[in-house]
Amino acid sequence: MLSGGATMESLSSRILTSVVGFAILSVVVWIGWGALLPALIVVAVMALREYIRMLDRNDIDVRRMSLVVFAVALLVASLPMWPGTPWPGGSWREAVLTVAAGYFLVVEVIRPGERPLERVVYSLFGLLYIPWLLGYFLLLRYSPDGQDGLLYFALPLLATFAADIGGYFVGHFFGRRKLAPEVSPGKTVEGSIGGLIFSFLMVLGLTTVTHIWTPFEALLYSILVASASQLGDLAESLLKRALKTKDSGTSLPGHGGFLDRVDSLLFAVPATYLFLNISVFTR
Repeated sequence: MLSGGATMESLSSRILTSVVGFAILSVVVWIGWGALLPALIVVAVMALREYIRMLDRNDIDVRRMSLVVFAVALLVASLPMWPGTPWPGGSWREAVLTVAAGYFLVVEVIRPGERPLERVVYSLFGLLYIPWLLGYFLLLRYSPDGQDGLLYFALPLLATFAADIGGYFVGHFFGRRKLAPEVSPGKTVEGSIGGLIFSFLMVLGLTTVTHIWTPFEALLYSILVASASQLGDLAESLLKRALKTKDSGTSLPGHGGFLDRVDSLLFAVPATYLFLNISVFTR
């Protein structure tokens, strides 16, 4: 049990890291793909490094260098300004992912080693979970264009930030019922609801000022992004629990590793992109 001083220190560290990370990401996103792409590559490589170290602790092997190379290729292929497509209705992202899947299978056929299927599965999962989802950051930044994309990108950043802080405070002071005790014992139903409310208020304020959505649309989006954010958090908790790890790393004070910090955004940003491009409210 943490003392009151230790709890406040942990909370202060968590908030400070969130604010600094949010400020840095905001500047990078504002600059555009020239800064965002290198930043995403760094995050992807660091997150994959943490993922591989968690696997190492459980004696699970992956194609390390190949995983990093294809991760970088996936992010570069996610740039929306590439001319043409590899096939009608396809994307360069899909082309890279297809080549990666074929490569991992062929390499295991040529040099199978021990537990080849396990190596293919964990390699492909790492590729899909980290760089594939990070690629949506680039897609959203330029959806529908470089100017409006900046505003739409701010939505999941602010909504996730609000849901994280709101959920932490409400869960800390009022949390009673466990949300998913087998996956993440610290998460509570009250904290989840608090995160949703804080997220909605943030989204409602931004969309009202910019006149892009009605309050009803803002509510629908808030439910989606808050759910996606918490699902991303729980998904990473499930991964860490399966791999018997408390934190993915120790790089970020109050948050563990890079994977611990971006887990919510890995789901919230793609959810926002899909909402904008599939939603019945798309204009």
